[in-house]
Amino acid sequence: MAVSAVPQGSRLSLILQVGTDETGNPVYRTRSYSGVKPQATDQDVYDVAQMIVDLQQYPVAEILRVNDVELSEAF
Repeated sequence: MAVSAVPQGSRLSLILQVGTDETGNPVYRTRSYSGVKPQATDQDVYDVAQMIVDLQQYPVAEILRVNDVELSEAF
């Protein structure tokens, strides 16, 4: 049985280190930006993320691209 994958959308997430807790472990917050076109290249998404990183108050620990895909049974 084959499965068909149809891109539905994509979002950019930045993981920010906003401080540390009482034991010294880092505390993270996520900022997500939806509406990224599924056909946008990873390089383009990364370049936009770098521009957004420059505007952040806190250091960025990770840059993520999350793709949403609809899976269905192919006939």
